[in-house]
Amino acid sequence: MRKLTLAAAAATAILGGSLQAETLKMQTIAPSLSAAITMATFANIVNDNVEGIDIEVSGGGAATLHMVEVARGNLDLSMTSPVVYNLMSGGKAMYAKTPEAPELASNLKLLMWYPYGPYHFTVRADSDIQTLDDLEGTTVFLGPTGGGAFNGAKGWIASTTGLVAGEDYEAIKANWQTGYQAFLDGKIDMYVNGCLDPCGQFIQITETEEIRFISPEDKTGEAVDKFLGKFRYYEDIPAGLYDGQTNDATSESWGTNVGIGVRGDLDEDTVYQITKAFWENLDSVTSDAPWASVLNVKHSVQKLGLIDLHPGAARYYKEVGAIE
Repeated sequence: MRKLTLAAAAATAILGGSLQAETLKMQTIAPSLSAAITMATFANIVNDNVEGIDIEVSGGGAATLHMVEVARGNLDLSMTSPVVYNLMSGGKAMYAKTPEAPELASNLKLLMWYPYGPYHFTVRADSDIQTLDDLEGTTVFLGPTGGGAFNGAKGWIASTTGLVAGEDYEAIKANWQTGYQAFLDGKIDMYVNGCLDPCGQFIQITETEEIRFISPEDKTGEAVDKFLGKFRYYEDIPAGLYDGQTNDATSESWGTNVGIGVRGDLDEDTVYQITKAFWENLDSVTSDAPWASVLNVKHSVQKLGLIDLHPGAARYYKEVGAIE
């Protein structure tokens, strides 16, 4: 990632040049996760193709908090999602103790949507856990407590099996790195990660041991329909994706869309430039990142939830005919 040192910036100013870069701050979830890799790829493409703009990426923490910091002006870009943005706009769930959340939501806009990938409910190949219905009495990692992934994984289990986290099974409190390490160390029975395959975590795990992705006994019903709502959908995980994956049949799960949220009061032309640079240069990475092939302009501009496109992003999408 290109960076302009303070010394170089000062020299440029003295010479009366116009090369001093505008630095945008992007915060992602754990950098090893595919959703964060998508955002880092966005930043790298922009940094390689737009003069005068540098996106600095920091990884770690929960997107639910990053969204608030973008809206406050402490960050410029972060992950967002239709479900979480709607909760923020309504001051509900994890935002119930942030009274200014609805007002802040008005300064968080959308740059693009992209698929989060299916949620992989993962056990070791020799585990007695055959389906999600077998989780009673086990210890699992669902995602960082209070984050969107945690609530989504917990909701899928509850809606398909009736099992409740903290009552029927233990959901450990850990960040992404610690939860993953706990599974590697054999300290927990199940590890959950939503990602676009091939996913680095499962490539690494299957280098040394075999795993299975598990499904609920029944993925239908009124509770499941309510959980999926408008913004979640069934998404299957094929057999044979990883060398150490022992599934001989498709694993039934769910997925959703997430997006890149951007500060609403960020300059329109800046957002236009970075949006344009990403889409017009995406093909430069697709051969090295197979998951990038699922990204497309039409998908990225769907109307999902209450969040609106940033005017700068909308300007580009209108130019290419993705929106009217």
